[in-house]
Amino acid sequence: MFTIKAPVESTTEIQTGIFLTKINCPQIAEIIKPGQFCNIKVSESDFPLLRRPFSICDVEGEMIYFMFNVHGEGTHLLAKKAKGDILDILGPLGNGFDLEGDYDTAVFAAGGIGSAPFPMMNRFLENKKKIISFTGGRKSSDVITYQMPNPLIATDDGSEGFKGNVIQLMESKIELLKSGKVRIFGCGPNAMLKALKDFSQRYDFDCQISTESAMACGFGICQGCPIEAENSDKYLLICKDGPVFNAKDVVL
Repeated sequence: MFTIKAPVESTTEIQTGIFLTKINCPQIAEIIKPGQFCNIKVSESDFPLLRRPFSICDVEGEMIYFMFNVHGEGTHLLAKKAKGDILDILGPLGNGFDLEGDYDTAVFAAGGIGSAPFPMMNRFLENKKKIISFTGGRKSSDVITYQMPNPLIATDDGSEGFKGNVIQLMESKIELLKSGKVRIFGCGPNAMLKALKDFSQRYDFDCQISTESAMACGFGICQGCPIEAENSDKYLLICKDGPVFNAKDVVL
């Protein structure tokens, strides 16, 4: 884990309200894994006070990428960062996706900004595993397909692709998913992850999910991001024990 002041290379609005920030940070780029995250201090002033957690989106050489939507003061400030601006970054943090093991088909399941970790996942798995991508949102403008291979799209209002949510779309393609030895990788809102857990257990699919929470420290000291362990009276920490869990191991 490093604390680094790193220069911004670029900030690009890749679709309305969705930004991609490229940062020159070789120390983190060399060791970060898909599904891990960094805590970023978006301002040198005391406000906003806390660092913001951002999932790693991609790595290219010495560059790391973060994808985010603007939904508060912190992300509003981050969206304004330009080439040469300095960001205070803590990372890499948490446990990422386990890409090893006995499976031949990787299924990406994303809801909204939950598509953020999958460009790096795609980079690691392409030419090694068959990849099937599912992504969705409430409406067409909420759907993010950036660097997701051949995405199958769902929208709640039917404005693009399948009318319904991502899990319903996956259900409609169940014969496709049953055609290989599948491992599902999911990221999105908690309601989607709960439905994905139920779906994967119903069909006995191995399923890993990337969870999220407001965080203060990002590495387990503050105990501020608990998640209940399945079949136990214990709580795990999203920042330290996650953010990626096997879906069967946590209560959503």
